[in-house]
Amino acid sequence: MGQEESHNEEMDLARIHELCVIFMKECPSGALHLHEFKKIFGVPSSSVEESLFIETIFNSFDTNKDNTLDFLEYVAALHLILRGNLEDRLKWSFKMYDSDGNGRLDRTEVKRLVRILYKIKLHMTHISMTPSQICDRIFKLVDQNNDGEITLLEFMEGAQKDEWVMNLLKLDVNATGWVIHNCGRLESAT
Repeated sequence: MGQEESHNEEMDLARIHELCVIFMKECPSGALHLHEFKKIFGVPSSSVEESLFIETIFNSFDTNKDNTLDFLEYVAALHLILRGNLEDRLKWSFKMYDSDGNGRLDRTEVKRLVRILYKIKLHMTHISMTPSQICDRIFKLVDQNNDGEITLLEFMEGAQKDEWVMNLLKLDVNATGWVIHNCGRLESAT
């Protein structure tokens, strides 16, 4: 068991070193800017909704709020997007919805992201509800004490109780099956 852990640690360290070399080669300033981040996920400049969504994601990883991602923020983002467990992804999703950072989601915050997600992907599914109806359903299923706000605990429990809510609330940047080759290009791992 000790050798296996050591081997995994070495692989992780080797991968981090590789990412660092690529990051510094492609981003010599040491900073990944929003327009470069959008290129990673192939967001066309003409798509207002997708652009807003990626900006929200970018801002959630910009922990020091300097409008760039440094290497540590970049690695943390990649790790969460590509390898994060369900609990971590749900916590991140909650943080993304909680635009005012008060630890509670109100209808305005939820509607904002539901509208963006609706325009990006929900209109292509079999859901025949408007963004307002989707928001109402989320609150009905998740807001346990009916106070008009969703706490992190309610969010986590509600999302795990209902598959529909889970699929909607667990923000997904559609990165599964992709590996980052540099800070400007994604190539399929398959």
